[in-house]
Amino acid sequence: MIFSTIVYELHDGVAEIRLNRPHRLNAVTQELYDELNEALGRAEADRDARVILLTGEGRAFCVGADLKEHKAGRTPFDRRQYLQGEQIVCKRLSTLKRPVVAAVNGYALGAGAELAIASDFIVMSESAQIGLPEISIGNFLGGGVTMLLPRLVGLAKARELVFFGERIKGDEAVRIGLANRVFPDEGFLDAAREFAKRLASKAPFSMQLAKEQLNFAAESTLDAALRAELEGMMFVSTTKDWQEGVDAFAEKRAPVFKGT
Repeated sequence: MIFSTIVYELHDGVAEIRLNRPHRLNAVTQELYDELNEALGRAEADRDARVILLTGEGRAFCVGADLKEHKAGRTPFDRRQYLQGEQIVCKRLSTLKRPVVAAVNGYALGAGAELAIASDFIVMSESAQIGLPEISIGNFLGGGVTMLLPRLVGLAKARELVFFGERIKGDEAVRIGLANRVFPDEGFLDAAREFAKRLASKAPFSMQLAKEQLNFAAESTLDAALRAELEGMMFVSTTKDWQEGVDAFAEKRAPVFKGT
């Protein structure tokens, strides 16, 4: 499978997807959304892909929309298709059966920030910045960020980030609960890959169920959550990975999960 705007590689259980428009700081286009959606589908279908690592080539993660694409002659239908492309990709990131790690290696602005927020984990380099400038330029938010962001940082802080549109660095993002880790600029991608590999060593079925339930918890009741957890515990106990976990604990060794 050959892509024009992304790079897709699979190593050690991690499907690495790199946005590959460094000459435009990985600004998004319709083609990039289409290819990213296709790559995510490929990763989800591949049993060897336990975790998705999303990052950017060059000195930016993604600076948002490529304004050169917003040229005269585009019909309202064209614009809607483009905008819906982001919605489709962000929903897929949120609902994918695999955990997604956004490795923010530089600027993550606008749609770039929304891609990161739709992921399960955000790790940032020391010099990286993330921000939502849409309101400041008369635009509006996408990618489900109006629901996802308050769940991460609380409503008051979400209002501040959205209304002011200010960029924040990794340390502040971690402090407010937006990001998970900050790694040094030097060796950042290696550190992000190691973070993803640690996730890839966990039991796939257990991670899938945990992602589903954590994402739906805000829309659920306690009784519904308890029922879902009971069914989840019963299901994983029928897998070979469950027995491997039990055996490894008893034998004082690291488990080797196979997704079976």
